[in-house]
Amino acid sequence: MAQEFIDEARILVRSGDGGDGMISFRREKFEPRGGPNGGDGGKGGDVIFVTNSKLNTLRRLSGQVHYRAGHGGRGGSSNKTGRSGDNVTIEVPVGTIIREDETGQVIADLNKPEQTMIVFKGGKGGRGNTHWKSSRNQAPHIAEKGDLGYETWLKLELRVLADVGLVGMPNAGKSTLLSVISNANPKIANYPFTTLVPNLGMVQFDYKDMVVADIPGLIEGAAQGAGLGHDFLRHIQRTRLLVHIIDGASETPKLDFAQINTELTLFDERLSERPQLVVINKLDMPDAQAAYDDLAEHFEKEGYPVMGISAVTQQNTRDLIGKIFTMLDDLPKENPEVLTEDEMPLYELEEDPNQFKVEKVEDGVFRVKGTSIERAVQKTYWYEEEAVQRFQKILEVIGVTAALNKAGVSVGDTVIIGEMELEWGD
Repeated sequence: MAQEFIDEARILVRSGDGGDGMISFRREKFEPRGGPNGGDGGKGGDVIFVTNSKLNTLRRLSGQVHYRAGHGGRGGSSNKTGRSGDNVTIEVPVGTIIREDETGQVIADLNKPEQTMIVFKGGKGGRGNTHWKSSRNQAPHIAEKGDLGYETWLKLELRVLADVGLVGMPNAGKSTLLSVISNANPKIANYPFTTLVPNLGMVQFDYKDMVVADIPGLIEGAAQGAGLGHDFLRHIQRTRLLVHIIDGASETPKLDFAQINTELTLFDERLSERPQLVVINKLDMPDAQAAYDDLAEHFEKEGYPVMGISAVTQQNTRDLIGKIFTMLDDLPKENPEVLTEDEMPLYELEEDPNQFKVEKVEDGVFRVKGTSIERAVQKTYWYEEEAVQRFQKILEVIGVTAALNKAGVSVGDTVIIGEMELEWGD
């Protein structure tokens, strides 16, 4: 049974929280006041994406929406570090783009076979009380809670990765040509939109190979979502060369060509700059034979290289393969539409600790916003006096105290940081 082709999916992912650090002291015979030995919390699990060359659809992800990594374990006594949380690994097809659903920002572009990428790191484990031992404080009652993981909705978009994209009107003969020149086995029939999914084929020629994609036929208005074209136009954005198949027996072949190129340009202006080879098909038919010379002269005057073939009888198909390889050899190997790993952001939740914002919500109520200061609130053991004193020092060091005083905070006012409401003291 054929797999359902799904090229978009929306999923919720969450990296694991870091484990809490431990407050613990040695309890040994003859040493009743043993020093601190609380271990650090374990690291939270990462969200990892892996490309699987055997997958060609996002169908699996449409059935499972939530993906959560494991939380890190709490630190133990005797300086034992908590266990690390289990990673969550998500398999996707090669050519998958991962975006933040809300902003549309590209997070990762997974365009290589068997590529592994950590997209969201798990939270760091909190430090145990061992780290706060000093000459003046031999028994610190202070530790940290682990950092929270990162949770967000992602939009996954599959773009077929191919060297060559076959474009043209429905029934121009793209699927037939692909079946002739490659190992692909597309469905072929004589009615509009026979090809309901992009078909990929591997073409080998004189020890070289290339991937060719048969893109479903376009109709007028595809760029605005009419018909099926809008769903598949994205799959030609990454091809280095477009092979434009013209039905030589069509009553309006020149209009057909112009219509397809208009749709391509409306969808993405850069596609108008993509090199095109015009292939006039169906030369086994008298009408196409009669029209060929005029069509070839017309397209050559417009600056396009032209070839005539019959996909059904395989006339000139081998010469066509050679021509495509020659054109590819003259084009850059790297596709400008593909991001490099250096361009892909990695969310580690690291920010300048001095970045925060103070706002007055209402009389007697102030809110402090900032990822780092909110994280400090979350990491603090509020039932330990030393931990509270440390947090107060953090407020002073990074300037929150001064900013609140400038905003008019008074003793007894409420200060909200993250999910914590604090009463402001003297």
